[in-house]
Amino acid sequence: MSNLQKIQTDKAPAAIGPYSQAVKAGNTLYVSGQLPIDPATGKLVEANIQLQINRVLDNLEAILKAAGCTFANVVRCDVFLKDLNDFALVNQEYAKRFNQPVAPARQTIQVAKLPMDAMVEISCIAHV
Repeated sequence: MSNLQKIQTDKAPAAIGPYSQAVKAGNTLYVSGQLPIDPATGKLVEANIQLQINRVLDNLEAILKAAGCTFANVVRCDVFLKDLNDFALVNQEYAKRFNQPVAPARQTIQVAKLPMDAMVEISCIAHV
């Protein structure tokens, strides 16, 4: 498809595999799952769920911004947690960023393991 546009920023971690940080297709932006990696160091932030969720949200925000979007453009998020017991803490930090009148649709799933042994990963879809 010729209308696909790769979105990339150095303000979020580089892809750690054969994928793009995000792809814009028409009026839709598909943002790959973001891990709590500090883009300056390429390392996972400290194993603390609040630090990790905020780093993930910072990374998402940087990619959205590179595409000319904000959290208000997000229509769906997929949240992957290593431990569903962290659900309330994740919601607390998530709600600070997704505070527009219409929150995105979302699913949250506990998974056995995430890349780099992260505690959380989030992907999203936005309307551009």
